[in-house]
Amino acid sequence: MTVDLNDELNRRRTFAIISHPDAGKTTLTEQLLLYGGAIQAAGTVKARKSSRHATSDWMALEQERGISVTSSVMQFHYGECVVNLLDTPGHGDFSEDTYRTLTAVDSALMVIDTGKGVEDRTIKLMDVCRLRDTPIFTFMNKLDRDGRDPVELMDEVEEVLNIQCSPVTWPVGMGRELKGLYHIIEDRFYPRSGAAPIDGLDNPALDEVLGMDADALREEIELVQGASHEFDLDAYLAGKLTPVFFGSALAKIGVTQMLDSFVKFAPLPQPRGTLTREVEPAEPKLSGFVFKIQANMDPAHHDRIAFLRLCSGTFRKGMRLRHVRAGKDIKVHDALTFFASEREHVQEAHAGDIIGLHNHGTISIGDTFTEGEPLQFTGIPNFAPELFRRAVLRDPLRAKALSKGLDQLCEEGATQVFRPLRSNDVILGAIGVLQFEVVEHRLRTEYKVESSFEGISVATARWVHCADHAKLDEFRRKAEEYLALDHKGGLVYIAPTMVNLHLAMERHPDIEFRSTREQWTGEAAA
Repeated sequence: MTVDLNDELNRRRTFAIISHPDAGKTTLTEQLLLYGGAIQAAGTVKARKSSRHATSDWMALEQERGISVTSSVMQFHYGECVVNLLDTPGHGDFSEDTYRTLTAVDSALMVIDTGKGVEDRTIKLMDVCRLRDTPIFTFMNKLDRDGRDPVELMDEVEEVLNIQCSPVTWPVGMGRELKGLYHIIEDRFYPRSGAAPIDGLDNPALDEVLGMDADALREEIELVQGASHEFDLDAYLAGKLTPVFFGSALAKIGVTQMLDSFVKFAPLPQPRGTLTREVEPAEPKLSGFVFKIQANMDPAHHDRIAFLRLCSGTFRKGMRLRHVRAGKDIKVHDALTFFASEREHVQEAHAGDIIGLHNHGTISIGDTFTEGEPLQFTGIPNFAPELFRRAVLRDPLRAKALSKGLDQLCEEGATQVFRPLRSNDVILGAIGVLQFEVVEHRLRTEYKVESSFEGISVATARWVHCADHAKLDEFRRKAEEYLALDHKGGLVYIAPTMVNLHLAMERHPDIEFRSTREQWTGEAAA
């Protein structure tokens, strides 16, 4: 390991922002980019009639609807650190894209609305983070509005999300009565007015600014410190404790204090598991995995970009990389770095960074790239869809374009395509209804294909696996009317009802019906 690589690793922070819809995640993303000097003015998704939109919402539909439906990658500098921020979809229909994004980060920032507390989407996202013991920062947002009691909010986080809370900043007042924030670790009060901070709870200057509220603050802090958990770096890094910050992204309150602490305490690039060994980020040879594919980021060129999380080593322009699944070496001259829809050519990148590789249909989610070693990173599955629709093409002459568009959008992982063995139908599977709207919109705007999606009698899908080829062939003959191929050519059982699925499982005990599939193999996972 070179000194340069060690220095670069110490500077990297790669994280995702997670929240329930409308908790203020996108607004907070804008403020972080603003403080990082990456943008000059923060957009807002609420100003839909304006030409200004959230920087992370680059897709036309996102700007029209004021929602985030795809993950964005943004890199910016803050102090001495290089921050890789992955903004995940806020809409629940795109949970699978969010899950894969969370496999590519080293920590997460959880945003909670102080008026609403812990909501359903937050619970589900925390469950995903808990699978990998992801360290979590918490930002209690919208403090400029009247909300719930801070102690009550932390109690709810501990009880519902099963993680200890350690308050780092504490509000003095709320809504119109908000006077500022007290930073417990720094022992410093930050006035809402933006005036100079005041050091020390016992500082007479605090009484001058807060009046009678100063004594109330001293008593409250004493109670909070006695009743809550003290910040413990090891417990945070183990995913057992979350430091809690209060503030308002929209009013620019408390964001700087949170960001300063984040770059100080958040983990550096972490080791990653493969089928054969654990990869350390400080290893000199490059390795990484593809966690996302995005088609038509540049509609003029109908391009497809594979997002590669670097797990070890250093990337340099023009180096040769091994595409492990394909068994081929490629020379990479034009890798990209991202700022939402903006992009620049990469000269050099290090473990923890996200780079983009041009994809001509050969790269899939879960693929590994190395400097030669046949590694395969694990834990990036497909999940069985919950909703199914039949694609209806309005112009039969556009069938080829429809097939190409669906396959390319399927590569991104937001939806899945199934082609029944006994018909020419094209079935689209998704987690939520909004995904069908997005596919229809993108087919029309990016592929010039007019289509719609109608209901179909499908309850669920299961990937089929059997080590005995003779028994698999026999099953294929007997159950052909219920079988389809996914876009990778994998065999899938399309069940019209759950009763039908259970009967098939009873009648064919040698066949495995799997609800997930490892991305990199195309084979159903156990």
